[in-house]
Amino acid sequence: GFEAGGFSDTTTFGGSAVFAIGGVDGGDTMGDSDSVQTLYTYTIDLNSSFTGDDNLYVRLRTGANGASLGNKPAVYHPDRYSGSTDTLAVDKIWYQFPLGENFTGWIGPKIENYYMYAAPVSLYKPGSQKAFKLGSASAAFGASTATGVGLKYESDNGWAISSNVVSKDAELTGGFLTNADTFKWDTMLAYTQDQYHVSLTKSEQYNGWNSFSYYATNGALQINTGHDGVNAANATAWALRSYWRPLETGTVVPEISVGFDVIDMRNNNDNFSEATSTFIGFGWKDIIRADDKIGLAYGTLLKPTSMGGSGVLPTLDPSLWEAYYSFMLNDSVQITPAVFGGNDLLADSADDIFGAMLTTKFKF
Repeated sequence: GFEAGGFSDTTTFGGSAVFAIGGVDGGDTMGDSDSVQTLYTYTIDLNSSFTGDDNLYVRLRTGANGASLGNKPAVYHPDRYSGSTDTLAVDKIWYQFPLGENFTGWIGPKIENYYMYAAPVSLYKPGSQKAFKLGSASAAFGASTATGVGLKYESDNGWAISSNVVSKDAELTGGFLTNADTFKWDTMLAYTQDQYHVSLTKSEQYNGWNSFSYYATNGALQINTGHDGVNAANATAWALRSYWRPLETGTVVPEISVGFDVIDMRNNNDNFSEATSTFIGFGWKDIIRADDKIGLAYGTLLKPTSMGGSGVLPTLDPSLWEAYYSFMLNDSVQITPAVFGGNDLLADSADDIFGAMLTTKFKF
């Protein structure tokens, strides 16, 4: 148990528990199962401030998952735990601090690029598919938890700019930002007002970075990894994001979020040299009862549009969609039934799915 005074009075404690059950028709064609499977996660969030303006964030997490609820890109639950089963571990940890009036800095051993962006890029909250996070976790926003550092500048008129780096080899023999390091450097320019947002992000990816499988076909994941990381493929990805919301909730007019990604791959042998993806998401709030939400999303997965060398361009037309209704059972318990589906998800026209998911989230 915890004793009074066990935490500093500048440390806040919160978290959540998530239960989910779902099944995927077509899961067997994706290498898993059509059976109904379950998932749970338990998360503890700790925030500590030392000056009143800074924050040391630590997320502890554990859980267990049915394999079919983590099969990218068919279905990857937004709250799935990717660590060791039933082992409580540090899942995220970083320090955020102000630098003068308009600058914010980050540094941490377990962070992802998108925590250090200039502004939120999408209003759409996924119901069953993590793939739709950030207006699609595609070419530019596909992320991986690793050592990172970042800086953001926010003006007083809506403009903001950020730049950050996440390195997979900082804790390995490859070293931080060396020729052998697999790392990702994202720079975002954003303009945000109360009702709308638009941003452009450039993502430089080095030595075989390949963390966008949430939202990509097999053809767009074929990356030359070279040997010892030194001769692996490099890439430049661009992400355009925008959203708009109505002045009032509870009407038939939805929030709208859109996204477009393109990636240009270099030194990728006969694999793809360019790939693109799209996303659109709609959200309605307070429609049937207070604090409820209806979500509907559709996207075309990242697929090759140009090949290198003698590579043959795939002829797939990959798509993914979901629809859900989320409501609060009480102030702390959220219920979300969802359905989802997709076509041509991996390598051929037989990779089609349809599924359903029920998620219960307890917040404390």
